[in-house]
Amino acid sequence: MAQHEVETQWMGKMQFNSLVNGHTIIMDAPERVGGEDNGPIPKPFILTALSGCTGMDIAAILRKEETVLQDMNIKVTGQLSKQQPVQYVSIHLMYEFKGDAVLKNAVMNAVTTSQEKYCGVSSMLKKALPVTWEIYFNGVQLFTNKAIETIMGTALV
Repeated sequence: MAQHEVETQWMGKMQFNSLVNGHTIIMDAPERVGGEDNGPIPKPFILTALSGCTGMDIAAILRKEETVLQDMNIKVTGQLSKQQPVQYVSIHLMYEFKGDAVLKNAVMNAVTTSQEKYCGVSSMLKKALPVTWEIYFNGVQLFTNKAIETIMGTALV
């Protein structure tokens, strides 16, 4: 069975450095809570992992289809609980693409394939909380499944 391993070293105060596949990731807290703000706090790395995972899926799918986009941007929002432990209660992705109008279907297919078949981070998160997404192409919304948030009782702000 394959595995990933991350090594994390305390650097003093609230800073931790993690070694991830030979790359150093710095985590720290804001000064108001005892850190020096030398890096982001840890929780948003979950959102980063999700956007990177689905983004790489989409890029690979579109490359395989020889689809060339002008631009792709993914914004991820995690709604936090109000009680301890503070945790994400829902996550929403907004995919924004720019390119030739004939690429709309390829983009829709790539996002759907990522979310329903390939993205392991999304698959794991969906076991714990609602993960929804919407797709914009050249500024026009093509798809949203945000309504599922209301059904599951955790509407996004």
